[in-house]
Amino acid sequence: MKRGKHPRGRKSSPKHSLNLPDLDQAKSAVLNSPPSKESLRGYRHAIDEFIAWYSSEPRLSFNKAVVTRYRIHLESRRLAPGTINARLAAARRLAYEAADSGLLSPDLAAGIRRVKGPKNLGVRLGNWLTADQARALWQVPDPNTLKGKRDRALLGVLLGCGLRRREVTELEVANLQRREENWAIVDLVGKGRHIRTGTRSGLGQERH
Repeated sequence: MKRGKHPRGRKSSPKHSLNLPDLDQAKSAVLNSPPSKESLRGYRHAIDEFIAWYSSEPRLSFNKAVVTRYRIHLESRRLAPGTINARLAAARRLAYEAADSGLLSPDLAAGIRRVKGPKNLGVRLGNWLTADQARALWQVPDPNTLKGKRDRALLGVLLGCGLRRREVTELEVANLQRREENWAIVDLVGKGRHIRTGTRSGLGQERH
């Protein structure tokens, strides 16, 4: 008598193309892992954007080529390099959690994690303060008074993030988020209605 394979207990093979329930499951795993509310909010927004793009038309596979196409899509929107890298980081994390849950092939997840983002390259325009000049300016307000402490904080944001004066006055707590263990100013409407995103090393223009 021939022995047949027993179907019970057999694990299903990882998928190449993830549907919406699979993505939602991986998204839940990602959102359960960030250590702070700021990271949680940032990851949720970035993952929702990726899922909307991924689900907008049938995808052959959730792999390196598709995530590379997503990077091209982000670049076509004229997003800042820092913003693109944050979006790609969320897609990589989604792939990692999908593979960890057995939904996606580990090889595909590894390929996705190798998708590189754009480099943060800036062009200096105008007259820039030296480090010593910036430090001297920051130390002008008296740290022993409440007004001095406030002014030092404002100067620190102006100097450290490269914000314009109007952008600082319109800055809200909701614009401060934690992205990949770094604090960032996110989705700040700047000059010309550009939406800017960046860390303490400077902000880049995002879109009109």
